[in-house]
Amino acid sequence: MVTMSFTRWGPPIDVLPLFAREEQALLDVLTGLDAEQWAAPTVCTGWAVHDLAAHILGGKLGRLSRDRDGYRATAPREGERFGDFIDRINGEWVVACRRLSPEVLFAMLVDSTSQIAEMWGRADLDAVGEPVSWAGDEPAPVWLDVAREYTEFWVHQQQIREAVGARTLDEPEFRGPVIDTFMRALPYTLRDVDARAGRQVAYTVTGQGGGKWTARRTAGGWELDRVAPTSRAPLASVTTDADTFWRLCTRNPADRARVTAEGDENVCAALLGMTSIITSGNGSPSPAG
Repeated sequence: MVTMSFTRWGPPIDVLPLFAREEQALLDVLTGLDAEQWAAPTVCTGWAVHDLAAHILGGKLGRLSRDRDGYRATAPREGERFGDFIDRINGEWVVACRRLSPEVLFAMLVDSTSQIAEMWGRADLDAVGEPVSWAGDEPAPVWLDVAREYTEFWVHQQQIREAVGARTLDEPEFRGPVIDTFMRALPYTLRDVDARAGRQVAYTVTGQGGGKWTARRTAGGWELDRVAPTSRAPLASVTTDADTFWRLCTRNPADRARVTAEGDENVCAALLGMTSIITSGNGSPSPAG
């Protein structure tokens, strides 16, 4: 049995109870869409609402195939960067799904969600899982992988809602775990910042679902905790509101005027460049999230 210390990513988070409710919120939106809204463009370049719904479905079916059934039929081509590989297979899937009606997509989303919930309900959240690429190269705890999956579904639902003019899913119970999960990218974001042991970096997200996080330098690297900094003069600190934060982390359009940054300019720049999604080879966000 492999044992690892996951303290660098802070305290665990359990998002399993939210999956069914987040999915129901998505289905409620999709139910009322007309043909024009299904075809509406989204912030994901070249993708309509129909494409984004197909992408969400593809993510669920892919996890079931890989994690439940042990079926892995795709892999990066020789020399292909992981982000580019994800972009390619996602694009191939979305194009193929354009042959499906909204009604078929809807029914498949309903069915796959119940299967995903059943699969993860049996998972040991504290076990060693696969890496979460934006949080580090090493194996991560299963709870972080599951939380990453929740954030992807939530972000894409937000993008669908914004495309069709629906109210966004900003209640603290839904958005709070997304903010908490995205912040787990902070230690990896600071990996090249050289500082003496004990130095701290603070990130505060204001408003409902926000909070205070501190990364502290140790002999083994940066470690995250969900607390305010104990140092009166952290190496750097950033404060922004919850809506701006998730958009910064996913490279969605964000208002930088809502950000306050103090301290070391280079460290502040690193914090504001933190991404909690997979990016393609050109640095653009991948729809995979």
